[in-house]
Amino acid sequence: MAEPKDMYQCQMVNCGYIYNPDKGDRKGKIPKGTRFEELPDDWHCPICGAGKKMFKSLG
Repeated sequence: MAEPKDMYQCQMVNCGYIYNPDKGDRKGKIPKGTRFEELPDDWHCPICGAGKKMFKSLG
């Protein structure tokens, strides 16, 4: 199970999506086990479309 430090939450208003490496991102075709730091630079939030810079670690 992923630790909070490995999970990142979108900081956009009305979103709050949490990227969990244990789940990956099916919509973005990101496999399970992919750490946030390993996501491509052009990856976007599957809910609101925000870029990686709008995410903050939960840890």
